[in-house]
Amino acid sequence: MYITITPQKLGANYSQSAADYVDYLEKENQLPGIEEKDHELFFNQEEDGISPETVVKEIDANTAKLEKREPKFYSITVNPSQYELKKLQNSSEALKQYTRAIMKDYASSFNREINGRPISVNDIKYFAKIEHQRAFKGTDFQVKENQPYATKILELKNQIRKIERGEMQGSLSSKKQQILKLEKEAPYQQNGQRIVQGMPKEGNQSHIHIIVSRKDASNSYSLSPGSKYKASEVELNGKLVKRGFNRDLFFQKAEKTFDNQFHYQRNFVETYKARKDFIKSPKMYFSAIAGLPASEKALAIKMLRQTGIPMVPAISISKAQLTVKFIKTIKKGIQIASKSASIGI
Repeated sequence: MYITITPQKLGANYSQSAADYVDYLEKENQLPGIEEKDHELFFNQEEDGISPETVVKEIDANTAKLEKREPKFYSITVNPSQYELKKLQNSSEALKQYTRAIMKDYASSFNREINGRPISVNDIKYFAKIEHQRAFKGTDFQVKENQPYATKILELKNQIRKIERGEMQGSLSSKKQQILKLEKEAPYQQNGQRIVQGMPKEGNQSHIHIIVSRKDASNSYSLSPGSKYKASEVELNGKLVKRGFNRDLFFQKAEKTFDNQFHYQRNFVETYKARKDFIKSPKMYFSAIAGLPASEKALAIKMLRQTGIPMVPAISISKAQLTVKFIKTIKKGIQIASKSASIGI
């Protein structure tokens, strides 16, 4: 599971309306051949089938006393791994149930009170939408490692055009054969095609987008998940006021909610705690993998391989293999994989 929380910006400024983002989230419904009955619609904690127009109207109207330099809304993206999606059997209804459950976790991760009571999900104004497709990005390791081949192919295509225009001498058939060879030699392929930026990813790519207002449902209180304070109190007008949002707590709760709700047996490398442990002490992280039962270790290694991380042959993760160079390579791969949401580790 990989979850991100980001304020919505347009360049250096925060978006003053949710219209552009909502329109972006409608892209799958606008694909040719998608019938209206198959459209994924917006939903919130209580309602289904909410129109894009309603989402824009509700979010844009819920910005009382917010300045232009402040976020009006945040985007939460929930990216289940292939293993988690397999457990759900590609069920949109299950993803919807999970969204409603983790928004309770989101609310409870605020160290805030409204009228003397803790924040509840009823205080959160949000709208969510499920998407089933995802394209390769320029940051994906497959695209980056294919890039040298893409550069050479582009150069050869430019040479072909020059030959056709009579601007240079050369064999067209030879150039075309070189292109075909490079296309096959590119290390990352999908269905026999070189992976490039913008290519749709195969397999189950379902994920969840959540638009959450910066203000509470009453449009009276500011609830920022971007707060730099995890949990603290500050004196304001002679009173102690709670403040902060604990992201770590939210991510941990969201993971636990998935496991409990769908009876999911989470492997060590899939856990949020393991990812944090890796950042603190890579050697301890790999030592922990080495100490797993054989079947769990085999699955852990399989999951790591799927991130595209270069692994030593027939990896056994012995102490001798935990070199500084090896750890740095693994760390870089995990960071890239996390950002591209290719696997939730």
